[in-house]
Amino acid sequence: MRRMWTRTRRTLQALRRGAGADAGMTTSEYAVGTIAACAFAAVLYKVVTSGAVSGALQSLVGKALDAQF
Repeated sequence: MRRMWTRTRRTLQALRRGAGADAGMTTSEYAVGTIAACAFAAVLYKVVTSGAVSGALQSLVGKALDAQF
């Protein structure tokens, strides 16, 4: 039992040492990450709703629904 407690204590100490002052994101980092995610979503939306991609997706869904079993 004593060995297990010692091992657990050492593991917790090692985890505490690994989490330094820069362990979390600041508000500005969250804001930049949110803006980047929104920009990526906008670009992805434009690509998916373009004529060529939309036609290909409709064709793919149509073929999947008309599949013979």
